[in-house]
Amino acid sequence: MTRTQELLLALLGAVLLLALAWAVPWLRFVLTVALAKSLAVFGILLLLRAGQVSFGHALYLALAAYTAAFTAMLIPEALILLPVAAIASALVGLVVGLFVVRYREIFFGMLNLALSMVFYSLLEKFYSITHGTDGMRLPPLRFAGIPLEGEFQGWVLLILAVVLALGFGALVRIYLASPMGQALAGIKTRETRLEFLGVPARRVLLAAYVLAALMAGCGGAVLAMTTRLVTPALAYWTASGELVFIAILGGAGSVFGPVIGAVAFELTRVYAAALVADAWQLILGSVLLLVILFAPGGLWGMGKALLSRRKIA
Repeated sequence: MTRTQELLLALLGAVLLLALAWAVPWLRFVLTVALAKSLAVFGILLLLRAGQVSFGHALYLALAAYTAAFTAMLIPEALILLPVAAIASALVGLVVGLFVVRYREIFFGMLNLALSMVFYSLLEKFYSITHGTDGMRLPPLRFAGIPLEGEFQGWVLLILAVVLALGFGALVRIYLASPMGQALAGIKTRETRLEFLGVPARRVLLAAYVLAALMAGCGGAVLAMTTRLVTPALAYWTASGELVFIAILGGAGSVFGPVIGAVAFELTRVYAAALVADAWQLILGSVLLLVILFAPGGLWGMGKALLSRRKIA
């Protein structure tokens, strides 16, 4: 698939999402949440290219959400909350990354998980600052000075999420095709060979890790502004598990995977919870199991396979 075809497909997908939100108004919230999570999954896609899985990536989602909540008390402007939260996540990602990029495979994944759970515990224990499990509620926000209320809020945040998904999708696509992206693939296959060529593998992985933290930060800020409530659950291990789930569900082989997986995940969860309230986790688990067994390329891979069969026919 050429870049032009990918661009047209991405724009078509964005139009379809907006049309769906217009046709079914209550889906605006669900789709915005899905796109916010897809931003964090883009980061997981980068790390997977290096053969590394972060089981604690929700750390940066939660960090950005709480940064947005605290900043909103002083400046309730969405156009300020977003970059502040993203930069905070990137800076923490840089500090944490300097430590975790020394490790690989299960050690890399579990260290990220441990740090995420430490952050979760801090959010819970410091009740006087974070309000513990009660969470923090964001005050009424503005967008470019215009109050975010009612339908206007829903549309603005959805369009913002769509624009960010398109932008970061393009960025990840370019990044993976660049020498840095090729070096990431080298970490997965022949890291020692990279070092012999004079390419520092740790720096390559650190750059991807910081970018992943930045994208998760943007997702966390959008999530906070959409739900208007942030709780420690955002940093819990199950939240990180959801992100990995989405990456596998959508397919880690393409930049379309995170968005497709996130939308499918949120829609399945909403409808499963409505139909079978006590067993929606079972339904989600069954969906993931079927994808792993019969569509290892995820939903995106399955869609490509179907299109190829039609062309052949």
